[in-house]
Amino acid sequence: MSAAPATDVTVLPNGLSCALPADSPLAKLLKSQRTWVGPSAKERLAILRKAKSIAIVGASPNAARSSYFVGTYLLQSSDYRVYFVNPNADTILGQKAYPDLASLPEVPDIVDVFRKGSDIPSVIDDVVAIGSPVIWVQLGIWNQDAAIYGESKGLTVVMDRCIKIEHARFNGGLHLLGFDTGVITARKTVR
Repeated sequence: MSAAPATDVTVLPNGLSCALPADSPLAKLLKSQRTWVGPSAKERLAILRKAKSIAIVGASPNAARSSYFVGTYLLQSSDYRVYFVNPNADTILGQKAYPDLASLPEVPDIVDVFRKGSDIPSVIDDVVAIGSPVIWVQLGIWNQDAAIYGESKGLTVVMDRCIKIEHARFNGGLHLLGFDTGVITARKTVR
């Protein structure tokens, strides 16, 4: 007599639950789906308006990297104090690079992260250790367990969102879908 296959109990979005064989394609699909939801657009806008300083963890001195592009944008298009964190760089965009978050001259209001998804839990520990209230994990990086862990530690977690795109969108420089609007204005931008 063979043992019954292992099952997973899955809670569906409608609140109902069902048991599925753990190795079934449907069980694998349901495990891969995102259920964690971060701050709304209105809440993200409030985070960006309240912040005065941003640290970019995983910042790169390589102009081809997205962290370099985001750093350039933040320095040129915002009033934020921007800090670059990279233990392998001395300077990035003409500014001092710091080896870790603990070395920064102040506690940043937002820690923007360009690291792979599996690194996010250790970055969360570093963010909590220095007392920063927000971790913002860049577009394309997703670790749902880390997001839940970060919130359990009292952090506001934004994940899989580009801080440059969000800032530009909220300030009229980017269409909702991410396209440059081409709007040129003398109006002071909202931070």
